[in-house]
Amino acid sequence: MVAEAPTICTLTLNPALDIATSTDRVTATHKLRCSQARYDPGGGGVNVARVIYTLGGQATAIYTAGGPVGDSLRKLLDAAGIPQRVIPIAGHTRVSFTVDERVSNEQYRFVFPGPTLTIEEQEQCLEAIKSLDPRPNFLVASGSLPPGVPTDFYARVAELAIELGAKFFLDTSGDALRNAGRKGVYLIKPNLRELSEFVGRELATEQERIEAGRQMISEGRAEVVVLSLGAEGALLITANMAEYFPALEVPLRSAVGAGDSMLGGIVYALAQGKPLRDAVLMGMAAGAAALMTEGTELSRREDTEQLYQEMLAQAVQ
Repeated sequence: MVAEAPTICTLTLNPALDIATSTDRVTATHKLRCSQARYDPGGGGVNVARVIYTLGGQATAIYTAGGPVGDSLRKLLDAAGIPQRVIPIAGHTRVSFTVDERVSNEQYRFVFPGPTLTIEEQEQCLEAIKSLDPRPNFLVASGSLPPGVPTDFYARVAELAIELGAKFFLDTSGDALRNAGRKGVYLIKPNLRELSEFVGRELATEQERIEAGRQMISEGRAEVVVLSLGAEGALLITANMAEYFPALEVPLRSAVGAGDSMLGGIVYALAQGKPLRDAVLMGMAAGAAALMTEGTELSRREDTEQLYQEMLAQAVQ
């Protein structure tokens, strides 16, 4: 008898339609002639589901959507073949706008706050997770909280994960991370700024970063901390071990979605039965692959697999 593949779902309370374009130079008050725009479904959990699908897995994306932009988001995910559960809302789904300046190779990213969610709409998000059949083995909540959502909302998602017996992955920041509770989270993926803000101090050395990660673990906020260090690499921290992985050098075209790609790679690898250490390497490969794509495009499978093999070889040296 063949065992069923683990099921994955992602939750995005504040998705976005990502619009990317380029212009020669960004200049105040001038009419800027831009290239043809690229449109992608975006927002933390939506991006994680897209990356998992690209890598060969499948994740159901649960997200809120309202207005014409919400309709566009749904159609784009339909066209991409991503399973989805849409929570209709009265407000209008936001857009995120990215402009690449060709002269300087600088990237400008404009991110809007998103619509206010009613209490009923928030409850519908939780009910959508509860009603999944089969129940998810992996539950991912990623992204900011939109207006109207209390900062302890992810603590409720963590409690639901316990009820469902699902491993819960959380990628958020600020008050949403601070108030995410002290139980139910398997893995968090802060960057250095987010972890520093959480513990309230600068983290200049590797030992200080390990201690900060273990502080979160000892407080029950997660079992695993994967600290994203950008161009420096990543640090895997548990209660019993810590390991630093340097980043691979890749051509940088766009940073959009790199963090979501990293989380997607980690979840995908764990769902495939890979050990945690290898899953982090897969995540780093997916994050690096996202840097190699233009605008709001995420990581490609062939790039991720090639970089993953390079990461494995580098890690055993």
